[in-house]
Amino acid sequence: MVQPKVRNIVFDVGNVIVRWDPLEITRLTFVESEDHEQLAKAIFQSQTWADLNKGLISETKAKTHYQQILGLSERECEQLFYYVKQTQRLIVGSIELIQHIKSAGYGVYALTDNVHEIVSYLKSTYSFWPLFDGAIVSADVGMLKPQPEIYHSLLNKFDLTASETVFIDDMLYNVEGAKSVGMYAIQFEDIDQCEKDLISLGLNI
Repeated sequence: MVQPKVRNIVFDVGNVIVRWDPLEITRLTFVESEDHEQLAKAIFQSQTWADLNKGLISETKAKTHYQQILGLSERECEQLFYYVKQTQRLIVGSIELIQHIKSAGYGVYALTDNVHEIVSYLKSTYSFWPLFDGAIVSADVGMLKPQPEIYHSLLNKFDLTASETVFIDDMLYNVEGAKSVGMYAIQFEDIDQCEKDLISLGLNI
C-alpha cells in the first residue's frame, strides 16, 4: 500500500484538544434538575446553539433566547455559560502531540465548530492556539461541519491540498465529511490511538 504524502494535520478542538461535555455542563448548572440529558439536548441541540456556533448571534443574545424559549432565569444562563467555558479542560497529551507534529515539520491547523466567546476564553486560558498555522472557526465563516464548504474554506484559505491533509475529529460524521472532500481523516478516541493512526499514515513523529 502506497503511503500518502501528508504535509498538514488539522485538529478539531472539542473532545480532541479540550473536553466538551454538555451533560456535565447541565449537571453543574442545574443541580436540582432530575433530567439533565433532556436539558442538554434542549440547550445544545437547539437552533439557538447552532446560530451561536455560526456566529449569527452573540452569547448575550443566546442567553436571552434561552430565557424566552426554555424559561431559564438570568442567573441560570450566567451559570450555564460559566460552566460552558470552565469545563473545557485540556485533554492530557493533546498539546504535546501538537508540539511533536509541529516540530517534525508538518503544518498544524484547526477546524472547529465553535463560538466567538469560547474561542476567546480558550486563547486566554491555554497556550495551544498560537501553535496553529491557521484556524477556521465556524462562527467566523457561518458554516458547520460536516458541510463540505467549511472543509473547502480551510483548504482554500491556507492553500492546502486535500490529499496531503489529515483531519482529526471525535465525531464520525465530521470525519466522513472530511473524507468526502478528499482529505484523510481520523476519528479521535484518545491520544495514543490518534498518534498510532497518524504514524500509520506515514507521519514521522
